[in-house]
Amino acid sequence: MANKKLRRTGMLPELCDRLDRHQIETCQDFLSLGPLELMREAGQSYQQVQTLLRTVSLACAPTMVTALELRDRRSHAFFPTSLRGLDAVLHGGLASGTLTEVTGPSGCGKSQFCMMLSVLATLPRTMGGLDSSVLYIDTESAFCAERLVEIAQNRFPKYFSLQERVVEMAQKIHLFRELTCQNVLKRLGGLEEEIISKKAGLVIIDSIASVVRKEFDTSIPGNLSERSSLLSQEAATLKYLAEEFSIPVVLTNQITTHLSRKGTAPSHLECNVLEVTADGESVYVTAALGNTWSHSVNTRLIVQYLDSQRRQIIVAKSPIAPFSVFNYTVQNSGLELEDGENQAGSSHQGTDPGLQPIRVRTAFNYCLTHTTPTSSHSTGVH
Repeated sequence: MANKKLRRTGMLPELCDRLDRHQIETCQDFLSLGPLELMREAGQSYQQVQTLLRTVSLACAPTMVTALELRDRRSHAFFPTSLRGLDAVLHGGLASGTLTEVTGPSGCGKSQFCMMLSVLATLPRTMGGLDSSVLYIDTESAFCAERLVEIAQNRFPKYFSLQERVVEMAQKIHLFRELTCQNVLKRLGGLEEEIISKKAGLVIIDSIASVVRKEFDTSIPGNLSERSSLLSQEAATLKYLAEEFSIPVVLTNQITTHLSRKGTAPSHLECNVLEVTADGESVYVTAALGNTWSHSVNTRLIVQYLDSQRRQIIVAKSPIAPFSVFNYTVQNSGLELEDGENQAGSSHQGTDPGLQPIRVRTAFNYCLTHTTPTSSHSTGVH
């Protein structure tokens, strides 16, 4: 709530313009200043500043709701992914007002899933869409307009048989290419106005990890805490936007390697292990950005390889859904589940979402207990 723009608190536009010139744009900016500073910057009397402080404080303070009101509000606040089995376990799809992360190795279809969701969001509500526009932040230059159109025309051939509907769909997806941490943070700060002006019903960031991992070498002292601070700022802003506008926010993440001490790795990780060291320590792949970041997202979906053709999508973390596994393939129409049944069983077990092992490409034909990981296992580009 502290990230709420002053223009949305009822403050006079002329006063907002004056404060903008002093980089005072949000409730947090305003409330972090003392009365004397505000009198000088706003050109107001002491009494007027006190009135403004009360107004801004009330505007950004979270309102109390009962459990019943919250349940009723969220009972219909889901965005269907069109993957029926997945939507069923998620109680209707991606929850509005929350952050959903999709993480996994390169080539599993994370960016294509984002493009598929973008198409779905533009559809009429009668077709399961949001009838809205999409704000799409691309940090890896992975967005492909041709692939977007291909997914639309193959997934909904009848609806998109008319060229004007294809054009209308493409016009509703607003792409921002941000290739540095500072640019991403600045873009997030301006999303509130973009959501309002463009009537956006979905925000996508593909990926949240890319620029952060490029710019912060965590082996350098101080970089890890600085990176954590940046990620916390981004998470706080995105959560505010999701809750304030009751929209789903989708993020993609990359993968990294995790070292498990001898005897501490769960037994069901055996076929996901990349290497066993001479000391008996196990190395396997998990989601990037660490365990703290994993607590910032409400839902974590993991995509991983099953074999050379098939993939799996795992509901690794959700406040409403059990641990679930679905097999899928990537087609011209986007992601397609093999069937609507949950594949989770004795061979698929959940663990701490921050440490859930992820199967990578090398696991196609053999167990990887004694193989040596290559550099491609520790990074992802989608």
